[in-house]
Amino acid sequence: FARIEQWTMTKTKFEAMEILNKDDIPCGPILSMKEIAEDQSLRATGTVVEVDHPTRGKYVSVGNPIKLSDSPSDVTRSPLLGEHTDEILRQVLGFTDHQVADIHDSGALDPPRKQAAE
Repeated sequence: FARIEQWTMTKTKFEAMEILNKDDIPCGPILSMKEIAEDQSLRATGTVVEVDHPTRGKYVSVGNPIKLSDSPSDVTRSPLLGEHTDEILRQVLGFTDHQVADIHDSGALDPPRKQAAE
């Protein structure tokens, strides 16, 4: 291990991989998070995707690992807290606009109040 470590310290991970692969020695680089996020081949295959978020801005995320030629999928952001509440109240639960307004006015949809510990 000491000799291998001594040899690998003189090479980049990609140089070592190229040299070893020529002799059919299985190896691969351990990529940093920065290298993974910036790797164009991972982006091209959808393994790593960029997602746009309204409060967070753009961020890098893992793409869908399942790739089906006839069923492509998009990775999207998760919803914000309460983002679809009105839609669910109206379309799923069947509340009228007036009932939804009453629910809002009642405070039932307000975030919970944090209480100080005693």
